[in-house]
Amino acid sequence: MKDKAFLDTNILVYAFDTADPRKQEISQELLIAGLEHEQHMISVQVLGEFFNVVTRPRVTENPMSSEDARKAISMFNLLPVQEIDLNMVHRAIDTHIMYQISYWDALIISAAERGGCASILSEDLNNSQEYHGIVVINPYAV
Repeated sequence: MKDKAFLDTNILVYAFDTADPRKQEISQELLIAGLEHEQHMISVQVLGEFFNVVTRPRVTENPMSSEDARKAISMFNLLPVQEIDLNMVHRAIDTHIMYQISYWDALIISAAERGGCASILSEDLNNSQEYHGIVVINPYAV
């Protein structure tokens, strides 16, 4: 399943964020495609980060209630969700050292690698950068 793409947290957040309608539309289309065609996956980390971002007033203009965020997470659970284990933590540390990126970004890469993804859809990592054979694609790049 090397055509599968890993969705970073910002994709999920923008799907509910009305501040940028263009990013919201792109994110919603990506989620729909992922659900309909089983071509995207996420991780437990992404779900936790989503909850943290969308429920915090200082981060989001219109924060979600905890219960609404839980409902959204239940919907995201229709996508394959990569669990995190100790081997992935060690791989993330190695990736952090090798590429000089944050541990949390390295853990995203580790989850995508474990899930057999060919790409990571994210605006946080460098567009077109390759990590362990997985290419980053910024779906919002014009």
